[in-house]
Amino acid sequence: MVTTTGTRAEADAIAQAVVEARLAACVQVVGPVTSRYWWEGAVEVAEEWLCLAKTTAERYPELEAAIRQRHSYDEPEIVALRVVAGSRSYLDWVTAETRDTGRR
Repeated sequence: MVTTTGTRAEADAIAQAVVEARLAACVQVVGPVTSRYWWEGAVEVAEEWLCLAKTTAERYPELEAAIRQRHSYDEPEIVALRVVAGSRSYLDWVTAETRDTGRR
């Protein structure tokens, strides 16, 4: 899953919250990156921080909801990317670390 934020602090806060809640096994925060995009009829340029969250398809809906709840953007980028191949042991780790244990 990928999202971007306008500040490092927001990216770090989202990353911490979703990992603590086991909605993601890991979140990498990369940045700053420069983003160019259409918004309200004009091309905008912004410095952003990219969050790459490792999760499972089963946990995606809860992860998306948690990000929306904490995100400051009117329309945040929240995109899931399908993994077509990967190290079996790594993928097993992601599954194990995102298992819903009922602890909240």
